[in-house]
Amino acid sequence: MVITGDRITAVDAAVPAGTHVVNLGDLTLLPGLVDAHVHLFLHPGAEDLQTIQESVPQRTLSAIRAAKADLMAGFTTERDMGTEGAGSADTAVRDAINAGDFPGPRLFISGNAISVLGGHEDALGYNPAASIPPNATLVTGARQLRAAIRQQIKEGADFIKIYQTGADSLRDGVFRTPYQFTQQELQAAVQEAARLGTRVAVHATGEPGARFAVEAGVESVDHADQLSPETMRLMAARQIPAVPTFAIQEYFAAHAPTAAARAHERAMLAYHAAQFRHQLAAGVPIVMGSDVGPFPHGTQAREFELLVQYGLSPLLTVQAGTLRAAQLLGQGDRLGSLEVGKLADIVAVAGNPLTDISALTRVRFVMKSGVIYLQP
Repeated sequence: MVITGDRITAVDAAVPAGTHVVNLGDLTLLPGLVDAHVHLFLHPGAEDLQTIQESVPQRTLSAIRAAKADLMAGFTTERDMGTEGAGSADTAVRDAINAGDFPGPRLFISGNAISVLGGHEDALGYNPAASIPPNATLVTGARQLRAAIRQQIKEGADFIKIYQTGADSLRDGVFRTPYQFTQQELQAAVQEAARLGTRVAVHATGEPGARFAVEAGVESVDHADQLSPETMRLMAARQIPAVPTFAIQEYFAAHAPTAAARAHERAMLAYHAAQFRHQLAAGVPIVMGSDVGPFPHGTQAREFELLVQYGLSPLLTVQAGTLRAAQLLGQGDRLGSLEVGKLADIVAVAGNPLTDISALTRVRFVMKSGVIYLQP
């Protein structure tokens, strides 16, 4: 493979004289990995306390370190799904990486995700007389939702992230989660985003919120613990992907503070895994997204292993974190495969992920836009 500048210019061709050669031996070459659900501004620990105890400058420095860790793990492109209370600080991180000031993945950012008053990522459970910042931009109604979208695009967001469902529960095998925006409100959001040349992704764990989001025309349904047959049918027909984020659920189950909490998290993960198999059978497209941040950055390739464990084929799993993810980001013509004319985002792993998906956790070489960041 021949790289000229930041592009792939030849595949399976003779190497021109005078070319610098990198011999990677028996390592397996792949397109740069894409994680479609990350939180660079989070680290392990209480998410709400990070917003309260850590300044935005401190969190921005942590995000820069997190970006480097993800890049060294082979993730050359990421979709950051919200700064969790750090406003539009991800604009600065994205732009600094693009300028070459710091190493990190190519970022597509959402700024501060949008939720409702008293909903997911609001500051709940505190003294109501205290001024506690939420981890999201809170709105009520379509008018405020449109205004928030305009403000986020003004501040540099590439797309809009909306929290569509609230607190989840699983009792006696029945999953419940309240929706936060009506279908009409989500349609207003999708229309406003489209007017501004972008799209909307949603945090939606279950029904009826997921159905409202799909009917409204969102670009992805992230988490997707529970989808109705009709929602799955629509997602398959419209090619709206689910982004399962199993890795974060596994991490929460392993690190829950009490035995009861561990049992609950394990039950939620088992329920999601069973639902995931129904989604695969229904033909729902799958894109890799790990929700890394609440668990350590640079370790999110575990998501690939879990996708295979729960039923996705190794080939489709690799594609979920390369070509399909690139297409979700609107970058399928530039990223996601090793083809002439595409950006030279290349990783090399020890082993063959089609026979052993854990090979994707053993990254030995990373190139982004023709620049080598890691090599044996």
